[in-house]
Amino acid sequence: MASTTPATASFGTLLCALRRRAGLSQEDLAHAAGVSVRTLSYLEQGRSRGPQRRTVQALAAALGLDPVGARELEEAASSGRPRPAPTTKAPSAAAEPPPAAEPETALHPSAPDLLPRAPRGFHGRAAELAALTRATAGEAPVCLIVGPAGVGKTALVLHWARHDPAGLADGRLYADLRGFSDTGEPSAVEVLREFLLALGVPGEQVPESEVGAAALFRSLAADRQLLVVLDNARDAGQVRPLLPGGDRCVTVVTSRHRLAGLIVSDSARPVALDVLAPEDAGALLARVLGAGRVDAEPSAVQRLAELCGGLPLALRVVAARLAQRPAWTLAAMADELADETRRLALLDLEDTGVRAALRLTLRQLPGPVARLFAHLGRHPGIHVDRYAAAALAATDPAAAEAALEHLAAAHLLTETAPGRWGMHDLVRLYARGLDADPDTLKRVLDHYITTATGAVAAAEPGSEDCFPLPSDYQRPTAVREFGDRSAAVAWYATERDNLTQAVAAANAAALHERTWRIVMTMWPLIVWRVRDNWTPLLETALAAARADADEHGEARVLNVLGWVLTEEGRTPEALVHLEAATTLAARAGDAFAEANALIVLAMAQASLGGLDDAARGCERAVELTRESGDQRMERLATQHLARHQADAANWHQALTTATRALALGNQPDTTDIPHILLLIIKGEALLGLGHRTEGITQLDLAARQAEAAGYDDGAVRALTALLRATPNAEVQARYDTALARLTTRA
Repeated sequence: MASTTPATASFGTLLCALRRRAGLSQEDLAHAAGVSVRTLSYLEQGRSRGPQRRTVQALAAALGLDPVGARELEEAASSGRPRPAPTTKAPSAAAEPPPAAEPETALHPSAPDLLPRAPRGFHGRAAELAALTRATAGEAPVCLIVGPAGVGKTALVLHWARHDPAGLADGRLYADLRGFSDTGEPSAVEVLREFLLALGVPGEQVPESEVGAAALFRSLAADRQLLVVLDNARDAGQVRPLLPGGDRCVTVVTSRHRLAGLIVSDSARPVALDVLAPEDAGALLARVLGAGRVDAEPSAVQRLAELCGGLPLALRVVAARLAQRPAWTLAAMADELADETRRLALLDLEDTGVRAALRLTLRQLPGPVARLFAHLGRHPGIHVDRYAAAALAATDPAAAEAALEHLAAAHLLTETAPGRWGMHDLVRLYARGLDADPDTLKRVLDHYITTATGAVAAAEPGSEDCFPLPSDYQRPTAVREFGDRSAAVAWYATERDNLTQAVAAANAAALHERTWRIVMTMWPLIVWRVRDNWTPLLETALAAARADADEHGEARVLNVLGWVLTEEGRTPEALVHLEAATTLAARAGDAFAEANALIVLAMAQASLGGLDDAARGCERAVELTRESGDQRMERLATQHLARHQADAANWHQALTTATRALALGNQPDTTDIPHILLLIIKGEALLGLGHRTEGITQLDLAARQAEAAGYDDGAVRALTALLRATPNAEVQARYDTALARLTTRA
């Protein structure tokens, strides 16, 4: 017969103390020693008889014990090994029997610790660690750490769990739910079985059903202070069966998804994890490469942080590559990463890296959502709305918006403003490599052409369409509508960068017919912000129109380019383009384009002092517009003619011409800039003819209409003329206000 001495408990206590002193988890030590986590847990709890000598030797080696420490561990283990019962005579009835041995489970059990090793090189994240501590306070808290792949969710939780929790003395349980893994997810029963075994439940007593195992786990946790870490959860349904039942238990869940259902059902408290700040990114590199190497190249460190987008996973891969190449400078690595065609390949190492992490995230998404993600890689801009997304995927805006929300919940997109989403740079590079459909880009470019054409119509009612649509134009399934001018102006302001980047993408893809058209849909924005360096964009449009062999488009682009150059004071260059525009339009029989070019050419001539030539050009423009029946364009040409006559001090002619132009009507419910400018010319002409009171009245009317419309440039012009006629404090104050607004806007 065999017996086990109480010394077994001493071995378990000693083993647990040595492990914790070495900073190892049960999982770490079990892996290093070649034993199972369950066996190690039993040994520390005193539930297993003394281990064999070779197991003790493996444990001692894994713990790094010296000979003396290894001998002490072996002596403690040998005391608990089974041995034959003594053969001496049975004690007499008078003799006192030996004390009964306590049950094994009552012998100073150690708290289970299933946490993996704490991450090395962890740095920063002070705000997030504090938020995690706050989120895990209170009664039975469930904290949800969410963020994109590679942002360091697991590292944060493990670092916090090793350094922060207070009062969780009854154990730390951990399970990798592998919600974003190639290896498949463990079932709830499998996870619960590991938890129950760690809590001392014999294997044969673990329920086989999920419901039974979950109930037993909750009952065992009810009176304990446990930390339960559920890592890499796919959805809330995967988490709920694994939640402990004790009010003093703390549960921390990590996921690439938002898991809003867990917030609803279990009051989970989310803590969002974002990319690292540049200084923390540098510190992460220094932990691997050494402070000396990192401190020697501060600008290169900044570049690496930017090229990695602050993503810890990417930075760790970069650090690993540099650690393997001690002769490389950080600047050389940054130069390699600067090549977008190779960046993602350089940020993968063996079976880990950015592409691998993103691929696993994408695999969990429904098919339509994953397809939209691939199409988003072809979007030329930084931000996308539901209309642009719908055009990319050839779907409707409602379906696109639902998919965008799903991608944001998976942290593949960020909602940067209401109804607008953006991508991390590395995510965008990954998406760009997924979609090879050439029509995707055409669809989104045609979306911008269509929408901007509608914005032109709303912002400048009555204006002529700038061009016919491309021959292979693909109309979007739905087009944004603009209720008024302010909506169109707001859209232009929001989409300006996207439109500019769409031009660049079209040009790079040699889609010339779309390149110049997108630029021409921006003409209201160019008019409103003429000093915003539009020349390079217009020169791109001009080259595209010529490559497209479209003289109509070329004439329109030359006209706008000439006007911008005139406004920039580059009049000799402007004259070349404007004369060419006039010739092309006349040859094409395009009366509108010819009249427009003549008006702008007259502006350039006038700026050089050629007022007579300018007036003659405008007179020809008036004739062309009158012949074509375009009253709006006729009024514009007449307004410019009146301006040149006034500048030449031909007051009678200017007054007559301005009055005739005003009679052509105005544009109600919009800011009618030509009408305001005509009132200014009429007021100046009246003053020039000596009709002071009437002139002041006209100028004041023009100024007030400009002020009411927010047309600050017109207000400054009218108030400047008014101050010359009647300098007073009230007019000066209005002038100062308008000028301040104009200066601020510029």
